[in-house]
Amino acid sequence: MQQLTRLIDEAQQLAAGQPGSLLDKAEAEVARDLQICNACRYCEGFCAVFPAMTQRLEFGQADIHYLANLCHNCGACLHACQYAPPHEFAVNIPKAMAQVRQQSYTRFAWPGALGRLYHHAGLTVALALAVSLALFLLLLQAVAPTVNSGNFYDYFPHHLLAGLFGPVFGFAVLALGMGVRRFWRDISPQAPDVPAVLDAGHAVATLKYLDGGHGQGCNNADDAYTLWRRRFHHFTFYGFLSCFAATIVATGYHYLLGLPAPYALNSLPVLLGIAGGIGLLIGPAGLLWLNLQRDPQHGDVQQRPMDRGFIALLLLTSASGLLLPFARHSHVLGSLLAVHLGVVMALFLTLPYGKFAHGIFRSAALLKWAIEKRQRR
Repeated sequence: MQQLTRLIDEAQQLAAGQPGSLLDKAEAEVARDLQICNACRYCEGFCAVFPAMTQRLEFGQADIHYLANLCHNCGACLHACQYAPPHEFAVNIPKAMAQVRQQSYTRFAWPGALGRLYHHAGLTVALALAVSLALFLLLLQAVAPTVNSGNFYDYFPHHLLAGLFGPVFGFAVLALGMGVRRFWRDISPQAPDVPAVLDAGHAVATLKYLDGGHGQGCNNADDAYTLWRRRFHHFTFYGFLSCFAATIVATGYHYLLGLPAPYALNSLPVLLGIAGGIGLLIGPAGLLWLNLQRDPQHGDVQQRPMDRGFIALLLLTSASGLLLPFARHSHVLGSLLAVHLGVVMALFLTLPYGKFAHGIFRSAALLKWAIEKRQRR
């Protein structure tokens, strides 16, 4: 107990801002909490954060950002912690980690000047951007009215869509790639090997650490366990991948096989798109339901607008996309297409500076953890 008290005193001095300290208030709070956890170690089996923590006696800025992104915010440690509020130590790992995660997105964003968008990518901004882009496309459509033949390209020619969406998507990929590259260079001097990549890939694909460390799931509204957060994340993740695969296949049909859209309902691009759209309806709707019920102590409530903005764009993308094949010969096809394309472009524009980034940064943290596990053997 004396050792723990000493560690607490040192952490509180650090949090108060010692001369020469590089840590800000949120980072210092994570360091304080982790020093307490390192002395206790009751939660060592819960997730990757705690065994990774035990390999460190001190927590520098790079370690703090690494461990914050390794945290899956499942909430299990909060309910198990004997030092959680209302205890005087007030240890709340999910909340402290969530605050630092957003800081890491801002710090490593590319271009750096756009990092502040993480603080403004909320529900209002997401919807306003989607509506603005949809109205812009509706105006473009009004300039050159056409007869509906069921072909999307009657409304927006292929070269126009490629010219609009290609650069936006390319920038999103570049910005995310450069951001995670900066993050990786800060947290890990080692290059990953193939076994580490496979280990991390398995953890990402299965959402291994959303099982609470005991297989019963996360905490959400209270101390009851639930696997629904993991399931809804799976629907969202694989729904997104299926929609992306549909786009890749359709691109191959167009450029490699010379088969332009529209495609039949039983064609591979449409089937992949429908499967992905269903996943992106069920998953985000479920995550929104859980988000609305979640205990405020399970994370940073200041980030909920960013979370819900991303969820709203996913829901609007999937809902409008699923309606398109069934509205091909309807008089509302042009308007529905403009809405869908506007929402998709808004989603692409906000990908590098919104909630989507957490999956990219967390994957990098899981890769570092896979390297560390192999070094321990």
